Amino acid sequence: MAVRTMSGVWRWRHNPLRRRTDLAEAWLALVTLVVMVLAVPAVGALCGSLTDASLRQALAEQRRHRHVTAAVVVARAEHQTAPAQPDGSMGRVTRTRVVANWTAHDGSSHTGTLGTTLKAPAPGATFRLWTDDHGSPVPHPMTTGAAATHAVFSGICAAAMAAGLVEGTRRLIVWRLIRRRYERLDRAWARYGPDWGRTGAGS
Repeated sequence: MAVRTMSGVWRWRHNPLRRRTDLAEAWLALVTLVVMVLAVPAVGALCGSLTDASLRQALAEQRRHRHVTAAVVVARAEHQTAPAQPDGSMGRVTRTRVVANWTAHDGSSHTGTLGTTLKAPAPGATFRLWTDDHGSPVPHPMTTGAAATHAVFSGICAAAMAAGLVEGTRRLIVWRLIRRRYERLDRAWARYGPDWGRTGAGS
């Protein structure tokens, strides 16, 4: 594509049939190609890097203020199943709801209805529970792998959007060039068309 674009620019330089819009389109294609090759990947890399830094900061914040403890099952809740809380992973699992007791990071005791992945949550069974500094249940911190995946996906989306913007701009400019070309043809035809084919026309 690069060779074809450059050859197109070179071919139109001294072509006697060249119109100004032809050369403009050729240069526009070359500029678009350069931007696609250099700027679009840079935008994707920058966006991915910024997203990664932001997610790492959020991950560090979560790890400082989220603590794991052991919750003890008291009884099954009246409603047996509920969707899992979001935790930064890609999937969702079904949890069984139970009434449980747990001790928070600050030493306070709590009782509440929670979701657990235990298949047979009998009274006295324990399971891991993440809480905040005050003992309220929270999703477990986002994993490093999930953060990296989100950062990569963000970079890819940013690069795709930048490429779409560049290509859309090129198409808009080409459309305007074509419109100008046809406007010139219409003006030329209005000027010379009525005399077309007449003997001595234009002499």
